[in-house]
Amino acid sequence: MLDTILANLEWLGHDSFCLHAAGKVIYFDPFQVSGNLDPADIILISHDHFDHCSPEDVTKIQQDSTTIVTEPESAKKLTGTVKSLQPGDSITVDNIKIEAVPAYNTNKKFHPQSNNWIGFIVTIEGVRIYHAGDTDHIPEMKNFDTDIALLPVSGTYVMTAEEAATAALDIKPQVAIPMHFGAIVGEKSDAEHFSEKLEGKIKVIIPQKR
Repeated sequence: MLDTILANLEWLGHDSFCLHAAGKVIYFDPFQVSGNLDPADIILISHDHFDHCSPEDVTKIQQDSTTIVTEPESAKKLTGTVKSLQPGDSITVDNIKIEAVPAYNTNKKFHPQSNNWIGFIVTIEGVRIYHAGDTDHIPEMKNFDTDIALLPVSGTYVMTAEEAATAALDIKPQVAIPMHFGAIVGEKSDAEHFSEKLEGKIKVIIPQKR
């Protein structure tokens, strides 16, 4: 099932992904999305920075039945069925379990821990997918149980590639996928450096935009 999930997990650029699984369409942090996109059943938004919480992009994929799961500041900017979570909370939507986990900076000020912004661990068809949101390598990661880890690698606002590789070794997923490059900050070389650091330790897939 892991391979099936990976085959149906599409990178839309930056921190944005679309997953088709269990008959549902799930988006993570949709930003600058374009093209022929399937309507969303669930939209997950990690925090209220413009490149993660983009109401304009949400409207491109939102339908009347869409459930948005996010944190309180982002919720204020959105309409429709919106559920707010804080780190440690969980919710089940359409039989899909969604856990909110901490996401914050440890050595910079862009994403303070006090904001209670979040990443997500989504369990779908028995596979656990961790979308880290914007975060540094934080101690809580050692307790995350996940099969696929989507980790930011650009530095500046989030972990560097090297820090993200160390985080991956703490998390121990079956597959790690770098994100937060190719828009705003970060280059493909950051993703490649992340992959090199984990060679022979954790399988890395560098995503390609369609």
